[in-house]
Amino acid sequence: MNEINKLLDIMAALRHPTTGCPWDRAQSFATIAPYTIEEAYEVAGAIETGDPAALKDELGDLLFQVVYHARMAEEAGWFDFAAVVQSISAKMIRRHPHVFADAPARDATMQTGAWEAQKAAERAARAERGVLDGVATALPALTRAEKLTKRAARVGFDWPDAEAVLQKLDEEIDELRAELPTADPARLEDELGDMLFVLANLARKLGRDPEAALAHANAKFARRFAFIETGLAARGEVPSEASLEAMEALWAAAKRAERGENAVTVAGME
Repeated sequence: MNEINKLLDIMAALRHPTTGCPWDRAQSFATIAPYTIEEAYEVAGAIETGDPAALKDELGDLLFQVVYHARMAEEAGWFDFAAVVQSISAKMIRRHPHVFADAPARDATMQTGAWEAQKAAERAARAERGVLDGVATALPALTRAEKLTKRAARVGFDWPDAEAVLQKLDEEIDELRAELPTADPARLEDELGDMLFVLANLARKLGRDPEAALAHANAKFARRFAFIETGLAARGEVPSEASLEAMEALWAAAKRAERGENAVTVAGME
């Protein structure tokens, strides 16, 4: 608690109206929110790399974001950090009666169902009557698409299986292709959005996280492109000077290398 209080005192000093930091005093919930999101992603990045020291550091940064928002709320007379802690503590106790009360023991599947039922009851208490009410608009778009359709699926509005989603994807691809000759920006964005939305549904049907799938694809692309740069550098070239054919050959070599196949086959190119 001493360390928590120290952090709260630091935040109060930074926001002090006369002696605080000018930058910190000028911030608002809206200006700090992007940093909060960024810090959450950096926590995820530290977990992915398996670096305990980085994880400790990034968790501290994320905690500071919570303290920042709580301090601004306290200044506005809404609530303070202690109220934030009390709120989450009460919620966790309420959602785990099998641990903190006398409810029967649950396995992971039962707890997931009970958790969702409790969340639905809490939404109803907040007068969130619509099925999609409460799905945060600030979520990454793919994640929000997955959550929106997951909610809709609970009331039966869903494709029967992944094959049906793939058929819908084919339909959306055709609709996008039909818009290419006119190249109307609004129509292209609309049809492209429909495709991405269907892909988020496909990920849900396959039991995969669309954000995680795209992150994996991003990492794979970066890894393979680095292979291209290394291969070109060995020949004294850079990507901007190389032919597309040469880069595609190196891309294919990178794929073979990832599969454990021999990539050194083409006249020193690979």
